[in-house]
Amino acid sequence: MNLLILTQKVDKEDSNLGFFHRWLEKFAEKADSVFVLCSFLGEHALPANVQVFSFGKEKIFGRIRRYINFYKYLFSVMSQADAVFVHMIPAWVILVWPVAAIYRKNVYLWYTHKSVTFSLRIAEKLVTKIFTASPESCRLNSPKIVITGHGIDTNRFAPKREALRSGENTLKLLSVGRISESKNHEFLIKAVAILLKRGHGAMLDIVGEPVTSADLVYKKKLENLILQGDLEKNINFLGAKTYNEMPDIYNSHDMLLHASETGSIDKVVLEAMACGLPVVTTSEVFRGTLEIIPKNPNLVAEKIAQMTNYNKDLSLCQIIIQNHNLDNLVEKIVKNL
Repeated sequence: MNLLILTQKVDKEDSNLGFFHRWLEKFAEKADSVFVLCSFLGEHALPANVQVFSFGKEKIFGRIRRYINFYKYLFSVMSQADAVFVHMIPAWVILVWPVAAIYRKNVYLWYTHKSVTFSLRIAEKLVTKIFTASPESCRLNSPKIVITGHGIDTNRFAPKREALRSGENTLKLLSVGRISESKNHEFLIKAVAILLKRGHGAMLDIVGEPVTSADLVYKKKLENLILQGDLEKNINFLGAKTYNEMPDIYNSHDMLLHASETGSIDKVVLEAMACGLPVVTTSEVFRGTLEIIPKNPNLVAEKIAQMTNYNKDLSLCQIIIQNHNLDNLVEKIVKNL
């Protein structure tokens, strides 16, 4: 099988999309050839049967030139492909479909987001199937949806050692995600402040960075909240970290705090679980998998304080291996192409 994949970025060092480099490696194991079209090409080291074509965003090409490259590369490889797999961008399905139809190739979409956009509704009419991680991850009512679980590399994200302790009776807490209002860092900071007032030692490291101007305003709000609460010694912004750095970061903490309101399964929670890291979450999408704490900072602080066992929870690893393993995900997708 020859597979054509369209994705935003191929860059194994990217803090957000670095994981997809590993997906490409796994697809290469299942296919004779893989053709990858991407907007941005960064650091990569892919198998010999993978060819990557960039539209030129990394070269600061303008929008018109990128669209020209989009169709140039699409026409150059479409005849050689047996199926087309679009990662996350429904609008690309609309752009690709006429060319795929000319060559009689089926188009498939991977989509994980609570938003049901106009472009997603159109794409649903054009694709053969839509792959998604969970029912909450794609909220269309469509017989074309295939639930696959997320794709966590459980060889990379695994318990590597006991959590490194920052000091006696001091919990090393972690939050991971874009600095954005939807991630609710403000709530977590309030919970940590309550924990400290009750006499418990804790440090919260926040991994992630703002992306939009609204995110920058939100980060400033968080910094002011930290200053007002005299929390500078207890809460640290670590900035963005690469995909390759994250396993060690998970393994060097005692607990992941999660209060995201995105409405879909957050991949960082699954990565933390794969590393055996206990998770305190308020997100209802994990009901049935994790204990859900009500959206109350006092209750979250109380739950954190109850933690007395600093060993990794290997039962969490097994949940990810069984339900969100990258090998299984790629196998499911390939079987459905």
